Amino acid sequence: MKKLLILTTLILTVLVSCKKTADTEPVEIAPNAPKEVQIEEPAGDQCYALRANGNVIELSFNVNSHQEVNGKLNYSISGKDKNEGTLIGNMKGDTLIADYTFTSEGVSSVREVAFLQKDGALIEGFGDVIQANDKVTFKDKTKLKFDQKNILTKTDCKVE
Repeated sequence: MKKLLILTTLILTVLVSCKKTADTEPVEIAPNAPKEVQIEEPAGDQCYALRANGNVIELSFNVNSHQEVNGKLNYSISGKDKNEGTLIGNMKGDTLIADYTFTSEGVSSVREVAFLQKDGALIEGFGDVIQANDKVTFKDKTKLKFDQKNILTKTDCKVE
């Protein structure tokens, strides 16, 4: 009787395990089509300004899908000559690095500028510079310092 009970249990175990294997078919997972990357371009100009202690800095620019930037930058610093010019550069992550071509006292000059985007504002960057080929550039962009007292806040763009 004991042998019959063991044999019956063994046969039932084999049948149950075989049945589970037969019923369990691999589940097919249909791959989803890859989503297209959506590149959002700002609608129109982005404008920022700093107005404090008689100083005014105004910046307006566009960024295209290749992260290329073009725009205008004007400095009116108390006690210094006014600088007005154009900006051409690139967004590198959250940092705008551009050549600022401006006129001051009738002389045209080019210097590199940097602005860090943070919390909906732009913070101007400073660092050691060198002059080469009639252009002033940052010596080492990785060592730029972004001065919290020069924060340009988002403003409405002027219609020209």
